[in-house]
Amino acid sequence: MNQINYQKQLDALLGTLKDTHPHLFLHSCCAPCSSYVLEYLCHFFHITVFYYNPNISALAEYQKRAAEQKRLIQAYNEEGKGLPIRLVDGDYDPGRFLDVAKGLETCPEGGERCFKCFHLRLEETAKRAVQQGADFFGTTLTISPLKNAAKINEIGGILGAAYKVPWLPSDFKKRDGYKRSVALSKEYGLYRQDYCGCAYSRRQQAGEQ
Repeated sequence: MNQINYQKQLDALLGTLKDTHPHLFLHSCCAPCSSYVLEYLCHFFHITVFYYNPNISALAEYQKRAAEQKRLIQAYNEEGKGLPIRLVDGDYDPGRFLDVAKGLETCPEGGERCFKCFHLRLEETAKRAVQQGADFFGTTLTISPLKNAAKINEIGGILGAAYKVPWLPSDFKKRDGYKRSVALSKEYGLYRQDYCGCAYSRRQQAGEQ
């Protein structure tokens, strides 16, 4: 079975936009992952970043990551990297993540529990995209080498059809996207976490040390 080239799909889509600059409602998991994605897409879209991550178990951790996201966007806007970027904060309700993770607590990282988490965050993004009248919705999650880009795009496509808002296909780690995000994180002094945010991921990460 041939793998889908999501970067090629994105290239084809961007080629159709010309100077129209549609509205992209973009879910972001954190500032470091969004750094390259925003740098890349802010010339094509009016972007609203949606920071929604109820999977982060500790409030202090959530707030630290949220503050870094805000700081990065402010820096990009002040530098005029591209079209102005807006930020929308989602509700912090870790109970929603715990509900979808129920029964999957011992599932290995990258498995079914993560897929449920992707669905939770992307469905909320799709709903908000409709409310905002966005032309597309997407996520920064595919920049991570540890995330299943094919599954994320599959979920996004299904939700896009269900909520009638086009999904932005992506595999942002391609073309050294992840490498660029690391460089940008260093340039802006961004806090780079070493786990996704949930207690189960934290436990696994600690156990591997």
